[in-house]
Amino acid sequence: MKTEVSTAAGFVTRLLRGTGLLSEDQLQGFRFSLEEALGDHYEHHWFPSAPCRGSGYRCIRINHKMDPLIGKAGCTIGLAKERLFSLLPSELTLWVDPYEVSYRIGEDGSICVLYESSPPSEPAESCTDGLRLNKPMMTCSS
Repeated sequence: MKTEVSTAAGFVTRLLRGTGLLSEDQLQGFRFSLEEALGDHYEHHWFPSAPCRGSGYRCIRINHKMDPLIGKAGCTIGLAKERLFSLLPSELTLWVDPYEVSYRIGEDGSICVLYESSPPSEPAESCTDGLRLNKPMMTCSS
């Protein structure tokens, strides 16, 4: 998880660096704070053997409002959420999953992969493997 979290925090930090409006100390403080926030947030929602599990929980989203984890990291360096929102794309989706970090800017933008690796030994089971292999799937009823 450390590599994926570091990749995601580094990407958001690079977006902020590109504005030229923050000092290097502020950028490093932001990155450290965001890595810590993401690591804490994902601690019980990280499943390397089933990377799709919990993916919605690990999605970072700026959609005309600031993602709370990014906002929290901004506050640690004295940036109000409104100011931080003005420095980042107003439409940003960042997916942080085991073995892959990807992003999309804009609702119709292309999805770009920032980091990708293979599981250390056995291939991880994807969300659709059970359907293809006729494995029993868990169902929920209300």
